[in-house]
Parts: sequence; C-alpha cells; structure tokens
Amino acid sequence: MASAVATIIDGLRQRGGLKGTDVANIATVSPATVSRWMSGTSFPHPKTQLLISDLRYVVDRLAELYNPEETRVWLYSKHRLLNGERAIDLIHSGRADEVLAVIESLDEGSYT
Repeated sequence: MASAVATIIDGLRQRGGLKGTDVANIATVSPATVSRWMSGTSFPHPKTQLLISDLRYVVDRLAELYNPEETRVWLYSKHRLLNGERAIDLIHSGRADEVLAVIESLDEGSYT
C-alpha cells in the first residue's frame, strides 16, 4: 500500500503534470529523495510536508481550471498578477496564499 506522501505526489503528477524532479526542485531535495518518499523508505521532514501540502492544494485548485499540462506551465510561468513572479517560487517560499488569491480571482472571472 502506498504511503500518504506517495499518494499526494502521484496526485501532483496526475492533476498537475508535475514530475518527481519538479517536486524535488520545489522541496529543495534530490530526485532520489522523492523516489524514497514514493517507495515509502523515507518520509519528508514536517516542514517539507507542509510545503507539499500547499502545493497539492494549489494544484487541486488549478486542476479545476486547467488540464495537467496547462497547470504545470501556469505554475512555472511568471504572472503579472503575481508581480512578475512564478507561482512555484512563491509556494517554495511559503507564500502559497498569494497564489491561491490569484487562482480564486481567475475562478471568479475577476481577471481575464
């Protein structure tokens, strides 16, 4: 049976088009570490678990608006609504709420 972390990372792949290397880059760990998480031989530090949890929430919200490939591109692109920053960098630095505010605005049609 897959660990909860492995299930989350698999969901990031399915819903957000993210690869293990994407998760590794966001969490600032090696791809081998993500592989160990996936196999259940190790688990992320609690702080990293929070980061992955934030990423999952953002990806789940984006998946309501975009397909997985578009979601991945959206995360890696600079956005005017994020003051020219990339969502992935904001999530990494603990600023997922700013990303979510923009997604909420997109969902409500406030921005086009």
